Amino acid sequence: MDHRFIRNRDIVLFSFQAWESEIGFNFKDMAYELARYNRVLFINRAADRNSVMRAAFRGRSPKKRHYGAEEKDSLQEVQHHLWLLNPRATLESINWSPSYTLFGWINRVNNRRLAIEIKEAISRLDLKDIIFINDNDFFRGLYQQEMVPIQKYIFYIRDYLTIQPFFKKFGPRLEREMIQKADLVVANSAYLAEYARLWNPNSFDIGQGCHLESFVKENLSMPQDMEAIPRPVIGYCGSVTAMRLDSAVLDQIARSLPGCSLVLVGPLDPFYEKSDLKKYKNVFMLGGKPPGTIQDYIAHFDICINPQAINQLTIGNYPRKIDEYLAAGKPVVATATEAMKMFSAHTYLCSSAEDYVVQIKKVLADHQAFSTEEKERRRGFALEHTWENSIGLLGDAYFQAELKQKIV
Repeated sequence: MDHRFIRNRDIVLFSFQAWESEIGFNFKDMAYELARYNRVLFINRAADRNSVMRAAFRGRSPKKRHYGAEEKDSLQEVQHHLWLLNPRATLESINWSPSYTLFGWINRVNNRRLAIEIKEAISRLDLKDIIFINDNDFFRGLYQQEMVPIQKYIFYIRDYLTIQPFFKKFGPRLEREMIQKADLVVANSAYLAEYARLWNPNSFDIGQGCHLESFVKENLSMPQDMEAIPRPVIGYCGSVTAMRLDSAVLDQIARSLPGCSLVLVGPLDPFYEKSDLKKYKNVFMLGGKPPGTIQDYIAHFDICINPQAINQLTIGNYPRKIDEYLAAGKPVVATATEAMKMFSAHTYLCSSAEDYVVQIKKVLADHQAFSTEEKERRRGFALEHTWENSIGLLGDAYFQAELKQKIV
């Protein structure tokens, strides 16, 4: 598919998540992709007062930061056309505020502290006509639009944060205000794009890219803790948590398909640590594994599942694990959600626990589901979900919104 890419522009990326996070995240991948054709300044997450105090109490630095050649230089060149700004400002921790008025006043102060450093970096790099993209941070990024010299402001929403306890107090109001103020809103799922359209008609789904190279490899070694597990194997990889997985579905599969092994690969939360699932002889909870070994487990599943619980935390998320399953060529049985509509031609979707049993039986009885032809069809679809394509969709949305503004 042809896209209109944003090219030869100066872009500032404002991140909710720290650059040095051990967990990979979308915005960092987007930074590298955008830097192929643009000059990009990535604003790292600034420390807040509480995190600094907690770190000091534990006798360690709040976070590792890698500065430039001079110790006092907070601006680091990551690669050609990509710079990282590590803000030295410490922001006030304000979620304790008893009123929105007080919260708003201190939040503006926090925004201003960051804006001062961002403007200094912009000046040093001589950035012009800036496109500013805010990664889901409606606290620290709320006033940057008026404090930093930018041409266009884009808000990127990739998680439904306002349902989380930390954000419940002030988050809904700030997120709504942020969405309304933005020139353009982009989301990594159709659900979140539709949600953003409640307050901003210029809201678009740009999907997301995935790094799938390790999942397409053939003849991967079987992990030692899978060698004695009877086949066929119905497998899941990811966090095994009650917030994300429907325990009724897992129970139904284990109980109704005693001839299959149900294998769960991932760290267990307290609910699943004590789960009745452990009473079934055909259930194997293998625990968390190093990220670089996940593809080895998926390669030796016969069918992959995503028994997602339907709630506000999960309903809008882009299901990255589905791309990983499909890249490995596996038949996939998953819960039908808004985000799964785009995968409907390549997966078996379920609306109930009973559906899972029906669909798994259907797959096991269909030799074509395991054919080389079907394997390559699934893999080809997953491999379309690249960061290049996602950034292309961002460009399409940007120019569509710009054209609409000119017409108005």
